[in-house]
Amino acid sequence: MSKQVKELPVIWLQGSTCSGCSVSVLNAVHPSPRNILIDQLVPGVHLNLKFQATLMAGQGDPVIEVMENTAKAQKGEYVFVMEGSVSTAANGAYAAIGERGGQPVSVATRVEELARDCMAVIALGTCAAYGGVFAAKPNPTGCKDVSAFLAERGISKPVVNVPGCPPHPDWLLGTVASIVLKGLPGVGDVDDIGRLKVFFGGLIHDNCPRRGFFDAGQFAKRLSEPGCLYELGCKGPQTYADCPTRHWNNGVNWCIGNGSPCHGCVEPEFPDQVSPLYRKLTRERFGELKVATRA
Repeated sequence: MSKQVKELPVIWLQGSTCSGCSVSVLNAVHPSPRNILIDQLVPGVHLNLKFQATLMAGQGDPVIEVMENTAKAQKGEYVFVMEGSVSTAANGAYAAIGERGGQPVSVATRVEELARDCMAVIALGTCAAYGGVFAAKPNPTGCKDVSAFLAERGISKPVVNVPGCPPHPDWLLGTVASIVLKGLPGVGDVDDIGRLKVFFGGLIHDNCPRRGFFDAGQFAKRLSEPGCLYELGCKGPQTYADCPTRHWNNGVNWCIGNGSPCHGCVEPEFPDQVSPLYRKLTRERFGELKVATRA
């Protein structure tokens, strides 16, 4: 007799976002989006994606009811994935999802309600994790990252950050699989800004194929030249992610492999403190962060 498969409900909300995080996850190959939605993510557990505005065919009140009913009927059992930052200015008037009594319901209200009753929150993408592009100065819509928003509302829930602009699909799927297999991450599993160390524990600079140029003091002056890209604004010496070994687009390539400097998109300082993107970082621009130096 086969073991009954457990359904893990997932509500995926989108706030202030370009939907690039959704698109990135759709580019997953192993497992594919079909595998993720139909097959068991891990033996005995199937993800049941209850709400995701970009992917679902339904629209209007019926799908809003599915989201709300899931939160009520499966309180404390569902994973809440938040993509994008939370707009708070003008009582959240700049971003809304659905209506109640003929009035729009702000994303801020939705996030507050869904976070209160979920098992855990996954802040997907740098906008959700740290504010990102939508919270960049001057931030007229008052966008905030998920953790800061929940803290202001007095909501204490486990939040796992999966940053990136966009995040690699493996980072999200691996995070969900880790929660399913081992439970919520412990203190030793995440870094001091809420990221799983298995994905964000290593400095890009330490695994960069151009590291030899840096050590030898050979710096490219133009993007098309060989040499270290540090003088052209590479943020690899301040960025923690496994991009050099994981690669993107089914392992085809990654930013530096394609001749571009790392923009540091997984870090809380993106984009304000790492801009202009193609200008060399200095301590004055980046604060008292660890800056790699040549021996």
